[in-house]
Amino acid sequence: MIFLNVNKNLKELPFKLLYSVLFLSFIGLIILKSISKHYPIGILYTPFLKQLIILFPAIVILLFIIILPRYSIHKYSYILFFIGIVIVILPFFGSPHAKTYRWLNVGLPFGIQTSEFAKVFTTLALARYLSDHTLKMKNFNSIIIPIIITLFPTLIVMNQPDLGTSIVMMTPLLPMLYWAGARPFYLFLMTAPIFSMLTAFHTLSFSIWAFALGSAIILARPTLVLSVFLFFGNIFLGLLSPFAWNTLSTYQQNRILTFLNPEKDPLGVAYQIIQSKTAIGSGGLFGKGWGQGTQTHLKFLPVQESDFILSVIGEELGFVTVAIVLLLIGYFIMQIVRFAFLSKDRFSSLALIGFATIFLSHVFINTAMTVGLIPVKGLPFPFISAGGSFLMTSYLMTGIILKLSMNYTD
Repeated sequence: MIFLNVNKNLKELPFKLLYSVLFLSFIGLIILKSISKHYPIGILYTPFLKQLIILFPAIVILLFIIILPRYSIHKYSYILFFIGIVIVILPFFGSPHAKTYRWLNVGLPFGIQTSEFAKVFTTLALARYLSDHTLKMKNFNSIIIPIIITLFPTLIVMNQPDLGTSIVMMTPLLPMLYWAGARPFYLFLMTAPIFSMLTAFHTLSFSIWAFALGSAIILARPTLVLSVFLFFGNIFLGLLSPFAWNTLSTYQQNRILTFLNPEKDPLGVAYQIIQSKTAIGSGGLFGKGWGQGTQTHLKFLPVQESDFILSVIGEELGFVTVAIVLLLIGYFIMQIVRFAFLSKDRFSSLALIGFATIFLSHVFINTAMTVGLIPVKGLPFPFISAGGSFLMTSYLMTGIILKLSMNYTD
């Protein structure tokens, strides 16, 4: 009976999605093998061998999710969310690693980054709540609980501290609320304070934003009291931005200023961005050849096995390979969105949108960081970057995506 169920599941599997994931992992292993050429030999020492070993349990997790009954993902999503909260708190009771509490030591040769798993469980819990309360989404009060569900683990992760992962944990909220039917005006109100603070440092930008904000409020036609509160509240918040800037430490201010002008500190904060751009630019169209990257093998390029692995690909295999990687991951994300459209139940559709957003956030932040479009933030590239916890959760999400996408292929 079990064999027949497994055989049926495999027949319904969207294999093109799985092939793209496996091919991306293969490219990652090729690059990590090049990076590992000058590492001391050891089973758990080189990035290549670490990734290869972790890949096997990651694939096992994917296969296990595929044979699970579909209803169990929805049924146990709240329990998994509670487990996610517990596991992101546990590292605080252990010893810090590099002055952070991101990794949980369970007696293995490597630590587990629990926030990666919490990210998946939070998305599932959010999908269940929104799917169970679809008819209430037109009310403003209905978006408060989804915000709390997302914000609670995010604040814990932010205090580890891990700003990059906490940002990614928040990103599925708006797309999933929109997908569930929340009014666009409510979603606009959630993002308005951010734009008010960002534009406050430039008079023209702040004036344009104030006009756009006022226009949006007029078109939405809320009550007079609420309109006045929303408009002047955001204006007041924007005026407080210079005071918020002064509360940042000198180091944090320098990170932002150097992002805007990397040449300001080429050997300090801007070093990573400059070396990354140099590596990508020197690779040209077809690269210098596998294992021939000077920025990579002379160790000019920092964190090359995870955060800046795209720079290594650009240097050694060229822009063409980088384009292939981006097209593959783009196809993977677009297929997830397509399955969300085809889905026959709200929970599956919302979960698929949430996971697509997580993958897209990782791709955008990692790629933009690599070419200096945004400040450096330690987020790996899906399926390619070295990182045991992220690789396992990427395959965990892929397994859930494949399971929820079955029967929706056409």
